[in-house]
Amino acid sequence: MVLSAAGTTLPHESTQQAVGYPTLFMLVLIGALVPVVPTGALVSSAAVVAFHQTAPFSLLLVFVTASLAAFLGDIALYWLGRRGMGSKNGSRWLEAIRRRAPEDRLARAQERLDDHGVTVLVLSRLVPAGRIPVMLACLLAKMPMRRFARGNLPACLAWAVTYQLIGIVGGSLFSEPWEGVVAAVALTLVISVAPGVWRRVRSAG
Repeated sequence: MVLSAAGTTLPHESTQQAVGYPTLFMLVLIGALVPVVPTGALVSSAAVVAFHQTAPFSLLLVFVTASLAAFLGDIALYWLGRRGMGSKNGSRWLEAIRRRAPEDRLARAQERLDDHGVTVLVLSRLVPAGRIPVMLACLLAKMPMRRFARGNLPACLAWAVTYQLIGIVGGSLFSEPWEGVVAAVALTLVISVAPGVWRRVRSAG
């Protein structure tokens, strides 16, 4: 990417930004509500593209977009879960949260919540498959929405920074953005599956 003679961003780069940031926001928001979208890989890939752009504040915009979308998605899912807890018949959102929180992980999340309070939310966002069990533990503990939001905000900021750094590393290793995206996605996937593999190895031993 290069600047024009006037030092401004090239048109195709402006188009990428106009499309890219709203798309990133929507995908991360959806991924927070329906935890099947690989949001970490999305943030890392967006960071790679931003790293190779000439526009100022591209990386900052990726960080703000991703952390805000993750925070709003978590708050919306928690609100839906609280509604389900208060309903006689529950809700499909609460059931979806329960299905993604195995009993052993839920028990560990409840222990950590008892020991560390809302600070456990930060770690839950960084540990693969850790967010939903901790959120369910907060719901079962009847944590107020305001308290959950206070703990979840730094969790979303830390999550966005972590995956953005993965993208920056991938972007710095390769001259072509697509190569950096592939590297960042691969690294994100390795980080995501490593804890599960380690647990299986320990169980087998």
